[in-house]
Amino acid sequence: MTQWLTRHFVKDYNNAEDPAVRTSYGKMAGWVGIFCNLLLFGGKIAVGLLSGSIAITADAVNNLSDASSSIVTLLGFKLAAKPADNEHPFGHARIEYIAGLAVAVMVLVIGIELGKSSLDKIINPTPVSFTVWSYGVLVFSILLKAWMAVFNRSIGKKIDSTTLEATFADSRNDVIATGVVLVAAVFAGVTGINIDGWMGLAVAAFILYSGIGLVKDTLNPLLGEAPSPELVKYVDDKISGYPGVLGTHDLIVHDYGPGRQFASAHVEMSSKQDVLVAHDIIDNIEQDFLDEDNIHLIIHYDPIVTGDAQMDDARNWVIKKITEIDPSLTMHDLRLVDGPTHTNYVFDVVVPADFAIDDEELKEKIQQKMQRGKKPIYTVVTIDKSYAAIPK
Repeated sequence: MTQWLTRHFVKDYNNAEDPAVRTSYGKMAGWVGIFCNLLLFGGKIAVGLLSGSIAITADAVNNLSDASSSIVTLLGFKLAAKPADNEHPFGHARIEYIAGLAVAVMVLVIGIELGKSSLDKIINPTPVSFTVWSYGVLVFSILLKAWMAVFNRSIGKKIDSTTLEATFADSRNDVIATGVVLVAAVFAGVTGINIDGWMGLAVAAFILYSGIGLVKDTLNPLLGEAPSPELVKYVDDKISGYPGVLGTHDLIVHDYGPGRQFASAHVEMSSKQDVLVAHDIIDNIEQDFLDEDNIHLIIHYDPIVTGDAQMDDARNWVIKKITEIDPSLTMHDLRLVDGPTHTNYVFDVVVPADFAIDDEELKEKIQQKMQRGKKPIYTVVTIDKSYAAIPK
């Protein structure tokens, strides 16, 4: 069914990385969600009211809320596709993240309301009368929601959408919730014992737990999360593969929505390299990232002294000393200023975001470590924060 829908409603569906195709996938998922959830709402609300089951009625309201979530998804993809303007020069793609957050919040609201209704049902139990229609609607709902979960997961992974990942989790929760309602119905039919409220409470607890995780997952890109280790390694490996590149550091990635990534990095090249040649290599790196990865990359050129025995020895010695303080520390941009009475070692040290030692204390520790020979060594250290730990 997913392939049939894709072929009939998404033009050029094999080109999922194209922004227009990606939007078409999102809109299709939104319309499918609206139709399926309204269908389930109609069937469940009728059966719930006739049987007197708070769990089935709550499940029906849940489906109505899911239809609203699908509308949010539909609008989110539509608004996220708007082109950049003067007020939003990086585009509107982050609206998709906001839509995902809205869906996650709706999941939380559903869990809270279902919990309140279930507690009331436990305190004030009422008779529940299940019929063959009750069982039929519940089984149909489980099957349809299971398909919707697979559908949203498949499309979400294909276009890398946090909104559809949230919708997948919501559909999965519905399968569990409706399954619990079905168990309660069968149990009541066999034993005559009404556990409708207790089962509803268990479902509410699960939905709340899942909703909190969804809120966290959808908030992270909005707050500015660190790039994934896989992306960091890919960028580092790709840059390092160009001729003349000796190393990279200070990678920063800004995410303005799916397919809207901007990045900056420092690239080390030999100071002996012709400046025009180095500039040409950097231009090629930036253009290749834009053409092949849709990443707007800005590179800062760091000239490195090479072929100098004193500098090579000093660089290795400094690295050894700072890693004795903490193995997570890295160093770059080393310069030596040699005077008649002392030598200045000027360099940058990169520390993890959660590093326990404050900057001034770290500088003091480095200064204490950096002594050898008769001539004093003074360190001039700049502390850099790591926004993306590049694997070494």
